[in-house]
Amino acid sequence: MATNLSSLLGWLREYQVLSRYKKQWSLAALFLVLAAAATLTVPLAFRGLVDAGITSEASDLKFIYLLVLAIVLAVVTASRFYMMSWLGERVVADIRQRVFKNVLRQSPVYFETLQTGEVLSRLTSDTTVIQTLVGSSISIALRSALMLLGGMAMMLVTSAWLASVMIVLLLLIVLPLWAMGRRVRKMSRASQDKVADTSALAGEVLNAVTTVQAFVREAYEQKRFDAAVETAFSEAKKRITARALLTALTITMAFAVIVFVLWMGARQVTAGAMSIGELTQFVLYAVFIAGSIGALSETFGDLQRAAGAMERLVELMQEAPLSAGGAQSQQPVFFNSKDAIVLKEVTFTYPSRPDFLAMHGVSFVVPQGARYALVGTSGAGKSTLFSLLLRFYEPRSGQIEIFARDASEWPVDDLRNSIGIVSQEPVIFATSALENIRYGRLDASDDEVIAAAQTAHAHGFISALPKGYDSFLGERGVRLSGGQKQRISIARAILKNPPILLLDEATSALDAESEREVQMALDTVLPGRTSLTIAHRLSTVMRADHIIVLGDGAVVEQGTHETLLTQGGLYARLAKLQFT
Repeated sequence: MATNLSSLLGWLREYQVLSRYKKQWSLAALFLVLAAAATLTVPLAFRGLVDAGITSEASDLKFIYLLVLAIVLAVVTASRFYMMSWLGERVVADIRQRVFKNVLRQSPVYFETLQTGEVLSRLTSDTTVIQTLVGSSISIALRSALMLLGGMAMMLVTSAWLASVMIVLLLLIVLPLWAMGRRVRKMSRASQDKVADTSALAGEVLNAVTTVQAFVREAYEQKRFDAAVETAFSEAKKRITARALLTALTITMAFAVIVFVLWMGARQVTAGAMSIGELTQFVLYAVFIAGSIGALSETFGDLQRAAGAMERLVELMQEAPLSAGGAQSQQPVFFNSKDAIVLKEVTFTYPSRPDFLAMHGVSFVVPQGARYALVGTSGAGKSTLFSLLLRFYEPRSGQIEIFARDASEWPVDDLRNSIGIVSQEPVIFATSALENIRYGRLDASDDEVIAAAQTAHAHGFISALPKGYDSFLGERGVRLSGGQKQRISIARAILKNPPILLLDEATSALDAESEREVQMALDTVLPGRTSLTIAHRLSTVMRADHIIVLGDGAVVEQGTHETLLTQGGLYARLAKLQFT
């Protein structure tokens, strides 16, 4: 519990949760104190009413006093509820923004071990727990603590001896309850982890729903999901069972102490040591104390859950982006060097597979304005090279230079802004065609977007959509064919207009006619622009100025198409197979 609470308290300090909304916290505290004070005044009013006599003339004023007190209590309680609920919503909104901002800047290394579904679970389930804590549980806990302390103080004023007996007995039951609370906290963390696993599984299956249906695996995936849900339910059942027992034990022991003390008070009234009004006042304060202890036991469980959730969220907020090196460099960026891309003895291993050399000793130069092609068998390191150029990963050894400047010295954003990429599996966002293309340059005008689409030969099919460029393309572009999605992706890269273009076989998903149209577009765009294309088709390779052949993570040969054919090496064998 101490570790989790330290995470919670550390987050409160580091992110200035209290100081940032000082005015709102102050108002909430004021209304909280006023509500507790009004509640603690109620037994005094009842004492006066009982001692004066319900049928006496003085009782009229006492009843009016009770009504006014009820109105005041209603107003301040409603105000406290509004302020605490506002704070709960605001704090959760801040947490979600911070988590998403930090996760968005993580390198692919981070997602090799963390599923996106788990992140989504933390953004939803865990933040909901925090919202409950800030918006409700903290308010209830503070009010209950004030009622507990205030009730004990008023009980001491009413009858010091009876109150002392109650306080001593209540303190004796705290230790066993605290021990049970530690166990509930561990169960809360385990329960939240299982819920995250369920979300991750659901996200994975829904993202591949067409594959699931194509293999007729609906029943299989339903069975997997049901098993994950039942596992999460089992963990939750353990938690709520322990928490229910904790609550029952707390209330039983607290009321047992109170009943015992009230029995002693009744004997004092019989002996004439207390008035009936004083006993009534004492009883009401005892009820307040019992209710406060019950509420505190409930909120203690919420605090334990929130501490576990906050620990997970703090991990996401404090995880440093792995590709931050050079981000603060102030050196000017020049694109007029002779060579656009230079690799010198680059060696790389994936963090998840440190013993496997994905690339070793790779060296080559891409002159500015040249069209280079990367050729090789599957797993040769072609896509890995693109990831290194974009600094999704850092090389284990060797050097990469972009426009005569070490890639590690580039501000990451500047480096990536200077490179455009068209992947083999194009990404289409759940928005309009216009906004999907505009993603390449957010400040582009509609005319510039349309011009880019025309260059990519996408204007025709986009115009034929029900709402043209304003047509919603669906999640992951489900309303488009593979070739149409590819042309949207090419238009996006064209609009970005970077000095370097990386194309992961941009025409691989196109039919012969679409391929011809896009190749014509690329032939218009690429001359004078540095491009590096991962090639699988002979038609793409033959358009390149120079070809680099990769095998098992190393450069095995390079040259022009004709030269490589005469060498009779790997390229010649691949060419013979027509790259199909």
